[in-house]
Amino acid sequence: MSEKTVNPKPDEIQCLYEITKAIHGTLDLRKALYKVLDLLEEYLGMSRGSISLLNHETREIHIEVAHGISSTAKTKGRYKLGEGITGRVIETGRPMAVPRLNEEPLFLDRTGSRSNIDKSKIAFFCVPIKDSNHVIGSLSVDRLFEGTESPDEDVRLLSIISILIAQKVAMLEQINKEKDQLNTENIRLKKELGKKYSFSNIIGNSHKMQEVFHLISQVAKSNANVLLLGESGTGKELVANAIHYNSLRTSNPFIKVNCAALPGNLVEAELFGYNKGAFTGASMQKAGKFELAHNGTIFLDEIGALLLESQAKLLRVIQERELERLGGTKVIKVNVRIIAATNIDLSDAVEKGTFREDLFYRLNVYPIYLPSLKEREADVLMLADFFLDKYSKEYGKDIKRISTPAIDALTRYHWPGNVRELENCLERAVLLCDGQVIHSYHLPMTLQTAEDTGTQQSMSLEDSIANFERDMIIDSLKSSRGNMRKAALALKTTERIFGYKVKKYEIDPRHYK
Repeated sequence: MSEKTVNPKPDEIQCLYEITKAIHGTLDLRKALYKVLDLLEEYLGMSRGSISLLNHETREIHIEVAHGISSTAKTKGRYKLGEGITGRVIETGRPMAVPRLNEEPLFLDRTGSRSNIDKSKIAFFCVPIKDSNHVIGSLSVDRLFEGTESPDEDVRLLSIISILIAQKVAMLEQINKEKDQLNTENIRLKKELGKKYSFSNIIGNSHKMQEVFHLISQVAKSNANVLLLGESGTGKELVANAIHYNSLRTSNPFIKVNCAALPGNLVEAELFGYNKGAFTGASMQKAGKFELAHNGTIFLDEIGALLLESQAKLLRVIQERELERLGGTKVIKVNVRIIAATNIDLSDAVEKGTFREDLFYRLNVYPIYLPSLKEREADVLMLADFFLDKYSKEYGKDIKRISTPAIDALTRYHWPGNVRELENCLERAVLLCDGQVIHSYHLPMTLQTAEDTGTQQSMSLEDSIANFERDMIIDSLKSSRGNMRKAALALKTTERIFGYKVKKYEIDPRHYK
């Protein structure tokens, strides 16, 4: 930046206009500040400008951007609060105008950029940059001193510019703060998802479920395609979640598609996207599910419902890792891991010609069979307790346990709807229960009376009443830990009558202590 004579009537309005445009024309603070210093020289003849910022943690001042000062010299421009002109201005929040630089003892020339210049001909101006009531930095410039002009106008103009800079800094700080908050929240949510969908949280201790856990742990960290097999309601989507959120792609998208829910004529549009005008109603370009899942995982539920034509296009995406939107010619590269699920026998569908053999083998890289609930009877009570706790909390109820007759009904039922049916059953029971124990009468009628399920045997009314009474006595003794007085109070009867019933049904209270 060269020394130049100031124009008699600088175009301050034009300068402020250009500076305002420069400051608000970019989110890059450093770029905006450099432009400000350029414009000060161009319009007002000011040279060797610098903008310094205060680090509130270290209380140190450093030159953020500079014009007419070398990069090496700029690194030397560091000050403590109150040190030099810059330190004094930032400490006090008041501007300083020095008509002749050689006469100011506070001037340190720490950068050394004016060592070969006659300082008696240099005027120096430094104004604070304030954010609300806090000083965050300073704006400093040099200009030739001619001995007649008043410094007040220069200070006034620089103070206006410093306000514009402060507004920009405040805006960017708010944007960065919000970005940091969003990033922190995003990281927290991803961690929560990882915990929620950890395969260790899938309920089950049966031998068959232990095999499933082992298979998930082996495949999760790979990029292999996975095919989930099993009846509806066995938890295929839960396993897909566990695989993705425990994989190397966990921070990338996880897109879910229910192939059976898509109309045949919209499958390709949904999976591969479309361009504007590709078909009637395509008023804008739309990315497909595979594009959205780029570098992540796509879960294709009910894959057996895809039409043969759509299967052929899906095969190309898997083989070539590329696709074309409907109505487009541009080839789009995608890197997607596929987890597919079905409740039908795909090998049988291949033999019938309703499912492509080559696609089947592409998907069947790593099959995982999820057992039905009737194959894992040992897990029924564990799952029931889990759902009981879940819905008790959700509906604000203090339900402690499931009664013995209700447990018998749960364990003897064949669960054609699998885990999903069990969950619905427990949610309903929690809604109906007003006490602390789930009884058999809180369960659906299919569990209570359906003879074809083997859940109950026909018996006389007298026997049914006796069984019900005996179950209530046992439940009350369990709740009171064998204390007959407390158990009698809970059933709103006398201790004498309660003792009589205990003897009648040959119940030993000591078993429940």
